[in-house]
Amino acid sequence: MTLDLGRSTALVTGGARGIGRELTRQLVARGASVIVVGRNMEHLKAVQAEHPQAVTVRAVDLACAQEVDRLVADLAATAPQINILINNAGVQYETDLFTPERDQLTALARREIATNLDSVVTLTLGLLPVIARHRHGAIVNISSGLAIAPKAASPVYCATKAAVRSFTKALGYQCARQAPHVEVSEAIMALVDTDMTRGRGSGKIRAEQAASEVLSVLDRHRPEVWVGKARLLRLINRISPALSEKIMR
Repeated sequence: MTLDLGRSTALVTGGARGIGRELTRQLVARGASVIVVGRNMEHLKAVQAEHPQAVTVRAVDLACAQEVDRLVADLAATAPQINILINNAGVQYETDLFTPERDQLTALARREIATNLDSVVTLTLGLLPVIARHRHGAIVNISSGLAIAPKAASPVYCATKAAVRSFTKALGYQCARQAPHVEVSEAIMALVDTDMTRGRGSGKIRAEQAASEVLSVLDRHRPEVWVGKARLLRLINRISPALSEKIMR
């Protein structure tokens, strides 16, 4: 059964900027209602102004466990129509693990773990019963090619994405057995031209393309999609994991 986006309500984290904003736009264009979660109220109001009839917003710092817990409790009580969850939000800090600024290093690492992993797990666990009550639901988690082969400059970010990849697979196994009407998918992201990647790398794809490929899993019933150049990494890793690590390092 194909998910009817025209009758769907999606929760998109980080949905007011970058890939998330494009996910929001494309979901609305296909008839869905979208609840956008983000930290910056100015950005949230801007995306809501673009789609006043289809978008509602929630200002939440996903690095704060208490705020995430409140969001889950509120949505479970007031938004039973949610049948799609897209865990898109993420932060990445390039860090020198040998810096003398130990307190700052630890604070940044904890924010990455909280935003990229803890909030994904908490939102998924909290909203799975809501999503499972619908005839057809979906959970899409955004990981990265860096989950396959990490780069030296962002060790914590890479670790969180590897954990999201593993969590998504295990979640999919359980849903296949106990709630087969809930599709679980992972989007393995390439380097995308967003604020987070400004000044980093080259050959970036546009956020519009990335969002379109992410949403393709809802149409094609795929457990994963390798976005953009991540498809090349997949092939290289099959042939030589050592080579893929060398390239990504």
